Amino acid sequence: MRETVIPEQGPEEMAMKLLFWELEQHLKSSSGASVVAIDNKIEQAMDLVKSHLMYAVREEVEVLKEQIKELIERNSQLEQENNLLKTLASPEQLAQFQAQVQSGSPSAPTQPPGTGAQQSTPPTQPAPQSSGPSA
Repeated sequence: MRETVIPEQGPEEMAMKLLFWELEQHLKSSSGASVVAIDNKIEQAMDLVKSHLMYAVREEVEVLKEQIKELIERNSQLEQENNLLKTLASPEQLAQFQAQVQSGSPSAPTQPPGTGAQQSTPPTQPAPQSSGPSA
């Protein structure tokens, strides 16, 4: 004995298949006497297809809206980081960066000999001194 496995389908797909099956049966049984009924079945099938497509489009729009929101947040973070780096960079570093951008060379920073890594770190602010005991 052999079992037939029918894949699960959503209600829209099942209703559409049923409508088309009914249409096919109707066409086989009638000799063109009920054109209005056929038109109604076709219209129902088209409405079902339309609603299914609209649902799929709405889902895709929601996914794209979420991606846009994430990209806007990421862009904002990068702009803040860029502004911070611009304020912390020395005029020499900014000039060197501008020269690299204009020449189209890679953006890997090159430091003049003898400067070391100390120049690339921002200066630290001294800790505020308190004038009395804290409570």
